[in-house]
Amino acid sequence: MEQLFNMKHLIIEIKKEISNHSFDYLALTTAGILFLVLLKTFSMERSSMFIIVLVFCSFYIIWGTYHHSLSKTLHLKNIMEYILIGFLMLFIIGALIV
Repeated sequence: MEQLFNMKHLIIEIKKEISNHSFDYLALTTAGILFLVLLKTFSMERSSMFIIVLVFCSFYIIWGTYHHSLSKTLHLKNIMEYILIGFLMLFIIGALIV
């Protein structure tokens, strides 16, 4: 029963977060869709694909820093988290491209 309450609380918090920062999440979603379309478009050009992945990972790190600075929750650990996830994406997708 407690787990169900926690899940409902999580859903409510996610809805609040999205409604409070709808522009941020719209920008991230749009960039993600554009990223996937560009990857599909340039699927035969490995160097272009790598540059697209690099640009998206950079955007993700900048987006995360911007998002947390707006919500006044910007800390070094947040920035490090976005950098690590960005590099992980770059490494995994880069390895799949090559």
